[in-house]
Order: sequence, then C-alpha cells, then structure tokens
Amino acid sequence: MKTQLTAKFPYRKTLKQEEGFTLIEMLVVVIIIGILSATAMPSFLNQAAKTRQSEAKSSTGTLNRSQQAYYLENQIFADDVTKLSVGIVNSVNYNYEVSSNDLMNQVAHLATAQQADLKSYAGGVFKSAHNQTTQVILCEANSAGNAPINAPTSSNTCANGSQRLQ
Repeated sequence: MKTQLTAKFPYRKTLKQEEGFTLIEMLVVVIIIGILSATAMPSFLNQAAKTRQSEAKSSTGTLNRSQQAYYLENQIFADDVTKLSVGIVNSVNYNYEVSSNDLMNQVAHLATAQQADLKSYAGGVFKSAHNQTTQVILCEANSAGNAPINAPTSSNTCANGSQRLQ
C-alpha cells in the first residue's frame, strides 16, 4: 500500500501546478478587454444619436417631397408644415419649420436639434430656372449642437457650416 501511495503524490503535485490562471495571465486579459472596450465604446454610444438623427433626415426628405407635390398643384410653395398634411410634428429631438422669403421660387425646411448631441438638418426645394420642375437638396450640419442651421443657398449648395447629403 505504501508503494501505491508514493506513486500518487507526484501525480497530484504536478496536477495542482497546472490548475487555474496565473496573476499575469489574468492581468493581460483584463488589459486587453479594457483596450477593446475603450476603443469600441465611443462608436457604440454614437449609434443612439445616429438613430435619432435619422428621424430628422427622413422627416426633412418627406417635407421636401411634399413641397414638390404642393408646388405642382398650387404653383407656390407652402409656408407652413401643417399645409403639407404629412403629419410631421415637433418632437423631443427636433423642431421643424418652413422658411422662405420667396415662396414662388424656393422654400427651406429646417430641422433644428433640441439636444446637444444631435446634428441639425436643412432641406430645400427650388424651382428650376429652365422649366416648371423643382430640385431638392438635403444638408447636414457639420457638427452636433442645438444651434439652428442655415437654409441651403441653391439646389446644389448648402450654407456655411453644413454639407450636402446624397
């Protein structure tokens, strides 16, 4: 029995040395997870803002198309969002308004962000110079913030501080 007992002890001793992780292995894993989370977290947090910004893009595009239809029927652009009958109302994220100083030739739709982490948007509908068709543009503010965005200056030029979206 004694020979069998001495044969089991060295086996048990090597088995215990191979169990678990060392402190250095655990530190390496924690550091790698920390680096990955630090690089991925800003991108993950921006996804929520992008989702809320899609509301403004979609609504401004809808207002542009509605103005085109309104102009086709009335030969003048609507001066209020409610005249377009599209059901777009102000929300906790954006306020929508129509802006124009010449409703016979152009109109702008401004989606002003109500939160500092969102970008504002502007859409414009312009009567073309050669015939009775209309052209549209959609612009996005270069930076987030709840400052109003300037209206587009023409059917292919956004105002300073904004860029054209395709």
